[in-house]
Amino acid sequence: MIHSFLLVGQSNMAGRGFLGEVEPINNDKIKVLRNGCFKPMYVPVNPDRVTSGINLAESFADMYAKEKGVEVGLIPCADGGTSVDQWQEGELLFDHACYMAELASRTSTIAGILWHQGENDCRDELYPSYEPKLLKVIEAFKRRLNLYDVPFILGGLGDFLPEHPEIELYSWLNNYVYINEKIKNVAASTEMVGFASAEGLTSNPDKVHFNSKSLREFGLRYYNEFKRLEKADKVFSEKQSADNVLKSGFENL
Repeated sequence: MIHSFLLVGQSNMAGRGFLGEVEPINNDKIKVLRNGCFKPMYVPVNPDRVTSGINLAESFADMYAKEKGVEVGLIPCADGGTSVDQWQEGELLFDHACYMAELASRTSTIAGILWHQGENDCRDELYPSYEPKLLKVIEAFKRRLNLYDVPFILGGLGDFLPEHPEIELYSWLNNYVYINEKIKNVAASTEMVGFASAEGLTSNPDKVHFNSKSLREFGLRYYNEFKRLEKADKVFSEKQSADNVLKSGFENL
């Protein structure tokens, strides 16, 4: 049985941790969706850019698999530099993520959605409207994929953003505090939505992306928030479909 998780948002969900800075996670129960099939996990999990690296979902999946004794599938759909507007229902990123989730659901049960996004919306003209837009994204994913009963975890932005080496040019990054407030508000007011704090986590030299060590910790914070929200009586049953039969016959070829 595979429990799968949709990864959505911008670069800090895609993962920009430098390879080699942390010990690799070697867990054969972790899979990644590729070409519609779950393959053994590889790094980078979410190769949206040549700069992709360590991803917070790795430690999340590792802990999930160890504690629950099941296979975990990751559905990588995050894309660096994207705004919350680009994740609205009907936009390409939203549709792509839903298509990938629908494919994954043929051979797994989707157990949750992991989201990290907001740096791009710190801009002066964008942050005031962030909260209702984020709410619309969450509602659309839950409705489109019928995932009202699984956790949707939101992550906070890093406190290091105002330390950007060119902060005079990117002064709007100081608005991250307002984005974090809005993310917390959404989590506090919406059923089955949680917030994983980024407090105390550190960055790569660019002061935009979490470093590898912090991403390992961040993934565990996402997992702890997931555990707080998951329904104790939620039963995940593997779908016995033709897709599963084909998978079992060809996965080792």
